[in-house]
Amino acid sequence: MTTAHTRIPGLEFIHQEMEAGPDDLIEVTLDNAANVQLLNPADYEDYRNNRPYHYDEGGYVEHSPYRFRPPYQGEWHVVIDLGGGPGHVRAWVRVFSEPVSAEETTRGCQEKE
Repeated sequence: MTTAHTRIPGLEFIHQEMEAGPDDLIEVTLDNAANVQLLNPADYEDYRNNRPYHYDEGGYVEHSPYRFRPPYQGEWHVVIDLGGGPGHVRAWVRVFSEPVSAEETTRGCQEKE
């Protein structure tokens, strides 16, 4: 799956839109630590427009791959950014639609303080 690198004045992020649900496993691989967030369409619009929003899965990811499942079936946006900090990150996003073992869903996430 390809990712789109989006530039909004004052904000730069990597974005991937997808249709997914609890039976799908989303895997994000990073070359550096970054914020990874799973947003529904309304929260993605708020994120893009610099308004308050919340994310359904994610946080500050220091180890990858980071894997998670969407809480319900629907349209989702995976957003990866550096929180306005300096640096660069490259990311790869994959969606697995087959059953995955419990060991494969281990999370590599730490919440950013």
